Amino acid sequence: MVEIFSNKKINVGRQVDLDLAKAGSIIFMVFVHCLLLADSFNSSFSPIFFHGIDDLLGGPMCAPLFMFCMGVGLVYSRNAQSDIMIKRGISLLILGILVNVGEFISAHFLSGFLLNDWTTFPIYGGLMLFAVDILAFAGMSFIVFGIFKKLNLSNMQMLLIAFALSIVGSLMRMTVFEYNYINLLLGYLIGTDVQFTTFPFFNWFIFPVAGYVWGQYYIRAYKDRFFRFWPIFFIIPVIYFYFSISIPGAFLIDDSHYYFMTTIDALFCLIYIHGAMGLFYFLSDKLPQKLLDIAGTLSRYINGIYIAQWFLIPLIVILLVYLVDGMVFNDLNVTLISIVVLILSTWLAVGYKKFRKRFDGIRKKKLNIN
Repeated sequence: MVEIFSNKKINVGRQVDLDLAKAGSIIFMVFVHCLLLADSFNSSFSPIFFHGIDDLLGGPMCAPLFMFCMGVGLVYSRNAQSDIMIKRGISLLILGILVNVGEFISAHFLSGFLLNDWTTFPIYGGLMLFAVDILAFAGMSFIVFGIFKKLNLSNMQMLLIAFALSIVGSLMRMTVFEYNYINLLLGYLIGTDVQFTTFPFFNWFIFPVAGYVWGQYYIRAYKDRFFRFWPIFFIIPVIYFYFSISIPGAFLIDDSHYYFMTTIDALFCLIYIHGAMGLFYFLSDKLPQKLLDIAGTLSRYINGIYIAQWFLIPLIVILLVYLVDGMVFNDLNVTLISIVVLILSTWLAVGYKKFRKRFDGIRKKKLNIN
């Protein structure tokens, strides 16, 4: 019998395939966010481009992969103590509010002042400042992981809790309440109104938990055997996703069904993610070193890039509509916009990290002198 796993951790340190996965998730996020914001204005996209970005690359290969990798990262983290995870979760919740300033608030006021359009990006009396985006979800996940650590829960217990929450989220999704503030508050847990929540905790927690458990096998795996059947894991879910684009009520038919996915949808995403990780492993020794270095940079600065892109996308798209008479967004210019946003976001994320490191160094010197 062929052994798939070693008795000890053999895949330690930075893993190229994980870097490629995280880099892919943030690249696809930037592309889908540029596409969707541009689609709020005059646009003409080919069906292949729109569905390829919005549904396939910007769907299962995007946020689910991002959250799965977050769980895998906990296996590799040196700061996986319960108190540290809870503190990090609180920090991510605060960063989620910062992201909402760029994603919703700035888009509202830029569109209002420059285009005299105050309706395309509503903020519902300021409630959008607290809308549930991916960093808010990540914050809640870290807090709950910290609690799990304190309770010393087993992998099986965590998986059972995650599956139970997913089932509850599946049954309660699309429950829209009369008052917006209730939709917002409950939207942190279940899929209420897609205006206020895109990543309800119950529906999405299965991804970081699955990533955490998967990562404990991955770190001990002989990868050539672990990913031996990756094309099957990749192709079967793609067929499911393809039909989900057109069947009423299916996974990818619209934003609400995607963001408020069912347990079955999540399972197909998890199968797909294992296949995608196999693809990234296959590519890890075939891509040029320069591309692998870029992937490593995107992976290291993924949170900073995510924050920066939500400030840049509304600014660039709305400025283009304001400055270019008769602006029509299409496959080519949205691709170019996405590349520019990705480059600028990475530059800002790297620059902020260097500034923060230098600032912390100066502060430590002053404290030592005093």
